[in-house]
Amino acid sequence: MTSNDKFQTKVNPPVIICVSSGKGGVGKTSFTVNMAAALAHNTKKILLIDGDLGLANADIMLGINVRHTLREIIEEDRDPADILIEVSPGFHVLPASSGVPEMAALSYEEQAFLTSTLDGIISRFDYVLVDTAAGIGDSVLWFNNWADENIIILSPDPTAMTDAYALIKILNTRYARTKFYLVLNNVKNQKEGREVFDNMSAVLDRFLQIRPVLLGEIPQDSNVARAVRQQKPFYLSAPDSKAGRALTAMAARILDQKP
Repeated sequence: MTSNDKFQTKVNPPVIICVSSGKGGVGKTSFTVNMAAALAHNTKKILLIDGDLGLANADIMLGINVRHTLREIIEEDRDPADILIEVSPGFHVLPASSGVPEMAALSYEEQAFLTSTLDGIISRFDYVLVDTAAGIGDSVLWFNNWADENIIILSPDPTAMTDAYALIKILNTRYARTKFYLVLNNVKNQKEGREVFDNMSAVLDRFLQIRPVLLGEIPQDSNVARAVRQQKPFYLSAPDSKAGRALTAMAARILDQKP
């Protein structure tokens, strides 16, 4: 990374990182949950916001029981502090609701109210990670615009690449976002990951004049699927696995950008 590629740094407020994908099934939530665990392991205070407002599942991957959700902030004006769940020391989650389609289609006023309410609680954390829904829905776009940094997860699947490009194009043309970090998930090896990144980078540079930054690659690893079944981050259950080492390296890159 060059100096222009670094994550933005702020003296007091947290760095808000939005994690999205053009399509579902590419491992976006798994990445976000494990990155949150990795950053918390480095004694950072982490808030994971489940931004898939209508089909939340970060809580399932973490094996936690949810009693209150972000829905109650909108409908009942509940204090976000009442919804926070501490997963481990320094690692908190704000869960969302599942099976509630109206939460995926909030009005502009509801969106503004939610983000302004979140602004009142995030200051206690070093990093805020938002796991959005897949695709290009309204909530995906405004969470990405609210964030300081945008990470896009994609796989070697051509449809994942096409949909990731569509998401980046909308964020660029509608919100003037120009800096994107890419994570290549479920690649056979580093060579395949770099080839996918180079192809995507060439397309983005040609049509949008955007030069993305490669945050890293996560190789195919049976420990990932096993961790999902066990409802525990693979970063914690298999830190020395291929996927665990990849997460460690990417977490170090993120931490290196903030004093």
